[in-house]
Amino acid sequence: MTTFLGMPAGGGNLTGEPFPQAAREALGNAQLRRNLAKATGTIRAKRANVVGELPDWAQLRAAGAAIKDDVLANLDEYLLRFEEALTSRGTHVHWARDAEEANRIVTDLVRATGTREVIKVKSMATVEIGLNEALADIGVHAVETDLAELIVQLGKDKSSHILVPAIHRNRSEIRDIFRREMPGVDPGLTDDPRALAEAARRHLRHKFMTVDVAISGANFGVAETGSLVVVESEGNGRMCLTLPRTLISVVGIEKLVPRWQDLEVFLQLLPRSSTGERMNPYTSVWTGPTEGQTSHVVLVDNGRTATLADPDGRAALRCIRCSACLNSCPVYERTGGHAYGSTYPGPIGAVLSPQLTGVDRNPTLPFASSLCGVCYDVCPVAIDIPSMLVHLRERVVSAKRATPESTAMRALAWAMSDARRWRRLVRLGKFGRLASRHVPLPGWSTARDLPQPPKETFRDWWESSR
Repeated sequence: MTTFLGMPAGGGNLTGEPFPQAAREALGNAQLRRNLAKATGTIRAKRANVVGELPDWAQLRAAGAAIKDDVLANLDEYLLRFEEALTSRGTHVHWARDAEEANRIVTDLVRATGTREVIKVKSMATVEIGLNEALADIGVHAVETDLAELIVQLGKDKSSHILVPAIHRNRSEIRDIFRREMPGVDPGLTDDPRALAEAARRHLRHKFMTVDVAISGANFGVAETGSLVVVESEGNGRMCLTLPRTLISVVGIEKLVPRWQDLEVFLQLLPRSSTGERMNPYTSVWTGPTEGQTSHVVLVDNGRTATLADPDGRAALRCIRCSACLNSCPVYERTGGHAYGSTYPGPIGAVLSPQLTGVDRNPTLPFASSLCGVCYDVCPVAIDIPSMLVHLRERVVSAKRATPESTAMRALAWAMSDARRWRRLVRLGKFGRLASRHVPLPGWSTARDLPQPPKETFRDWWESSR
């Protein structure tokens, strides 16, 4: 939706390494850290100003959380109601259990049109399922129409932020990408933000007027009316939704709100939390296809039902993709989004991605946090991310094979469960004093001083002093 064209240069890690290794590489990039600090600091300040204007912000936040919890508690009912409303207004509804099925549905629909090119309004769900790659496999090129997503696509890069995908790029890098990759661009293009935006506008306007198939996401789906809502900052969404003859919307099943009036809450929470604006520049709502258009909606599960089944993790599905947690997170600010190796970076990615894919595929992400709690403080729908991270860490540890540390902890628990065993063990403190000086404990003594046991236990002192 938004890109910062005035930032200095920087890059990111795209290797898909576990978070500790990728984060270490990102931390070595001082320019990247400066980029992120400037961008996230700007957004944080704007958000704080517009949130502070509302005396009922806490009540809005509670209302947003309650509405989303109602959806999650009654998701089956709302989905059927949504399908019925969509169908009654001429939209074809498709259900996808996973990424493979969603991609098959969309590629079959695109193939049936005979087109070789589609335009897209940004959708995290299509990135999650790898739709662009699936379309490329059948010879169809997907053109991203969001400016930041276009920059990422032309630069053969990956998004590093939910809201600002090109947050790691600067205007000079963007100019070079446009000169190199954008057909017909002026070779003398400067890095002036206005000139860059105009070059993108001319390039995309041709696509809007000539491509017959569009693929969208949705910020919200209204179960009551069958309406879909996209909020964005550039107007590209409006063009994608109205001009093409075929519109395919790929929507996660958790995106619903029950009633039309519920949008009143979220259209206040989302812009203030995401871009620090009082309202979105463009809010597009469509209820069925426009005249002469064929409309399809693909409702995607892809791990959401499994997440819903976990009472300690399901609140992650409240997320409205505002990115406030990323902009406030001290870890994200220093590593950027590429280090997470996930469609959803930052604190929400650290809890959502392991649940959607399984903690075995993302075992390091729940540890990508200091547990400072600022993500919970700024979340507009009150997702308790720190508690969820602790819950997922427990799942990761429980799934691991035995380690020296876990074996030692089990032995210690056995000793502490019996008073006599524990008394004998603590009397061995003098041996512990010797070990603490000469025996390194990997993962412990390399990062902290190992405390020395006392010369005499309290029990022994008590008995001898009496």
